Amino acid sequence: MGNGFRDTQRHSYGQLTRVTNSPQPSRSWFWLQLIIGWLPMWGLFTVLIMNVHSAPFAGAAKVALRMIVSGAVVGLGVSALVRRCPWPYPFRWSFLLIHTFAATLYSLLWAAAYSLVESLVRWHLVFDVGPGLGRFMVTGIWLYLMIAAVSYAQQATQRTALIQAATARAQLAALHAQLHPHFLFNALHTVVQLIPLDPAEASHAAEQLADLLRSALDERRDQIPLAEEWRFVERYLAIEQLRFGDRLLVTAALPANLMDASLPSFALQTLVENAVRHGAAPKVSATHLHIQASIEQGRLCLVISDDGAGAEPEALDQAGGTGLQRLRERLTALYGSNARLAIQASPTGVTAALHLPATLAARTTAHATGNDND
Repeated sequence: MGNGFRDTQRHSYGQLTRVTNSPQPSRSWFWLQLIIGWLPMWGLFTVLIMNVHSAPFAGAAKVALRMIVSGAVVGLGVSALVRRCPWPYPFRWSFLLIHTFAATLYSLLWAAAYSLVESLVRWHLVFDVGPGLGRFMVTGIWLYLMIAAVSYAQQATQRTALIQAATARAQLAALHAQLHPHFLFNALHTVVQLIPLDPAEASHAAEQLADLLRSALDERRDQIPLAEEWRFVERYLAIEQLRFGDRLLVTAALPANLMDASLPSFALQTLVENAVRHGAAPKVSATHLHIQASIEQGRLCLVISDDGAGAEPEALDQAGGTGLQRLRERLTALYGSNARLAIQASPTGVTAALHLPATLAARTTAHATGNDND
């Protein structure tokens, strides 16, 4: 697709956004968080100075701001220390000694930094520790403990997020690994059924199956463009139509401006395979399989319907085997509650509707080059 076409697609479907890796927080966002975190402390110090020294609000606020800015600048070193000295499991006394020394050093550095700021404001060298060095040191240690506690809490939150992400990736990898044997069994079953009926066609189907499986086993992405998924499904349907002949009629309505939309790999193939196995295979007369894609309320909607053997609604999941169950598990791992697979069954056919967040698929150069050559 050309650049002009993609521009038209983005204009028509403003809800589509490009899929990227989770962005790292920007430096400006870091400083914004730092400022917001210290604002309550500025307010607290302002109130304390007003109460202890009976100072007016404006003067107390200025002094408190200089104290807080000094403490925040020195506090950057505390955050760096927390990153280099993570919370130990099990707890070690050396960890406590490190932070005892660091808290004392922080208090001294804070006093020095604040005095330097006051010296610049007054244009002469001063050593200002407010109510006294002892109280200033105690306040500094208290600030140190707060900074360290928040930093360790953030560290724990990040660690939890990484663990959850790793768990989700492991789950997706396991489901992906289970998908290949499942598809291989069903595809081989199709070729085996062709052997007694038409050995020449069975040989041709085996060659097509080899190409199909090569594509399936080489695919490592969890999400791919609809265009690539549809090319894979077309190859699969070509093998099935060798077996079914005129008994399997396929129509597809996949708008060109949705071919860059992202969906889980093998999602469409799983639904189509389910329709062929449980809709067309048991039926003697012709089965019509219809595949369509659309955008509904900013979401990608894929609908696969057939007028095959049909099924009772309560028996549908059992008839669908493990394919539908694995697809639902992958949807949960990839999108949480933002994706939905709805299946309606009746004695005259089955309709599966897959609703996903409308996003553009990120293509690698290798895949894009390969696709252009197809």
